[in-house]
Amino acid sequence: MLRRSMCATTLGAVLMTVLMISPSADLFGRAKPRTPKSAAPDDRPTTSEEKADAGQAKPGEQSSDKEAADENQDDVKPVRKSDREWKRLLTAKQYRVARQKETELPFSGKYVHTKKDGVYRCVCCGAKLFDSDTKFDSGTGWPSFYAPVREKAIAKARDYSDGTPRMEVTCARCDAHLGHVFGDGPEPTGLRYCINSVCLKLDEAPAPKTSKKTPQK
Repeated sequence: MLRRSMCATTLGAVLMTVLMISPSADLFGRAKPRTPKSAAPDDRPTTSEEKADAGQAKPGEQSSDKEAADENQDDVKPVRKSDREWKRLLTAKQYRVARQKETELPFSGKYVHTKKDGVYRCVCCGAKLFDSDTKFDSGTGWPSFYAPVREKAIAKARDYSDGTPRMEVTCARCDAHLGHVFGDGPEPTGLRYCINSVCLKLDEAPAPKTSKKTPQK
């Protein structure tokens, strides 16, 4: 009995030693299988920059329609300058006509007979006003158009400066005087926008590329 008790005591002491030395071992000294650690979720709060990046289109994904819309939007943003600033930015003739509402002499403007393609912009602020496709020869001595690029590009107001009621046309963006509009124009509008050349600046369309022909031998 004494021998059996000593054996049991010795065996218990050995097992306790194994467990103390290697906590990862089982009662028989075998290594316990490791439980894989689960990936911890990213609890880091999303920053405002990351949120913006997530909803932001990558460069080059913006459509050409949006770019065109942005450009049109720029054309209607008001441009306001002091009289001194306009004098500094414009020539004397441009200032007298566009800001003081004078009229240039007939057949004296540079765009009276121009037939080049492009867009006519306001000389003061650069807003698009008339397309060359709507220009026609009215024989009056001033560049004439039957429609603006869009109705919101110009503003109209009654003018009694010469004693006769007329409809003045101004740039909707910077209030520059452009000329007058009359009801004797061609179809499809029946209107004639009689505009001072000095108030315009032609943004010419690029000339179409012609293919080079190989000279015949």
